Order: sequence, then structure tokens, then C-alpha cells
Amino acid sequence: MIKTFAMVLLVVASLSATADEGSLAGVLMDDADGCMTGPVAQFGRYVGDWNIADQRLSQDGKVWSPGNGARWNFTCVGGGIAVQDFWMPNGPDGGPPPSVGTNLRIYDATRESWDIAWTATGSPGFTHISARQNAAGDIVMHWVAPEQNPPRRITFFTPTSEGWDWLLEMSFDDGENWTEVYKIKATPRK
Repeated sequence: MIKTFAMVLLVVASLSATADEGSLAGVLMDDADGCMTGPVAQFGRYVGDWNIADQRLSQDGKVWSPGNGARWNFTCVGGGIAVQDFWMPNGPDGGPPPSVGTNLRIYDATRESWDIAWTATGSPGFTHISARQNAAGDIVMHWVAPEQNPPRRITFFTPTSEGWDWLLEMSFDDGENWTEVYKIKATPRK
């Protein structure tokens, strides 16, 4: 399974890196319609280009501080076979970003959940994440490998016409309780 994700991630990344108008890759990467219906629409609804305002909780758990912000671009791959995104944080004081990353999100209809491959600058490989849409319509993600200590979960909240929210939480008691540690507010880029 992990080798399959790595291979798919490399193929999609190489397609997107070489995409231009008129090329096969350009055609595969430009059609978002396939990501707007059925279960793929769970992440398809985030397809677009987003400005990110972020906040991080201090180590003592008392103060929220604004981050440097980011740009997060979601695209439909292959007319609906996957949703890929590109995370591009702003660097401190307008400098270069410390790290960039990409997720490849593939829906598994047999399990009714998502398998997600994440990799970023400086990562030793990729991270496997699983996600499922909850009854409220939000998408909740959990790390599969490598195992995280402390455990973490991410929630993508249902988007509105004004954008969407995202939340990273950690559990310091093996999943009994969750502490918010990082939040994002996404708004459409104009």
C-alpha cells in the first residue's frame, strides 16, 4: 500500500510539474468536474486557490499567535481520480518559505474513506493519513504512518461561500481528550 501511494504521488507530481496547455498532463489537471460529484466531492469542494491565515497555540497553552500565512491550492487530478493540493507557506518577514508540501487524496469506495499521502520539504519520506467525512459533513483525518506521538487529528470544516476552517488537535491522554494547537482560516484568492 505504501509503495503504491509513493508511486502515485510521484506520477501525479511529475504530471503537474510538466503540465502545459495542449499536453495530456494539462488536460488531466484542468478538469475539475469529476471531483465535484459523488464521494470525491468531499475534498473536491476545496478545489481552488486559497489565502491562509493561521494561528498557533503557545507551548504553555495560553496564547494564540498569528502565523505567517500561506497559499493553499487544491486541484482535481485525472477528472476525478484524486484531489491534490500544494501547501505554500509564506516565509518569515516576506522571505522564502521554510517548507512546501503536497497531499494526494484518493477516495477508497470499499472502505468509504480517504487515503492521503503527504510529503514536504525536509520530510524523510511521506506520511500516510486516513480520513472520513463525519455526520456534520466535516472531514476528520488521522495519521496512519508514521505513528505520531502525541496522536494528532485534523478537521476540515464544511466550506461556505466565504471560505473554510481547518483545525489541528493533539491528544496528550491517548485520544480521550483533544487540544487545539493550530488553526487555519482559508479565504478565496482574488
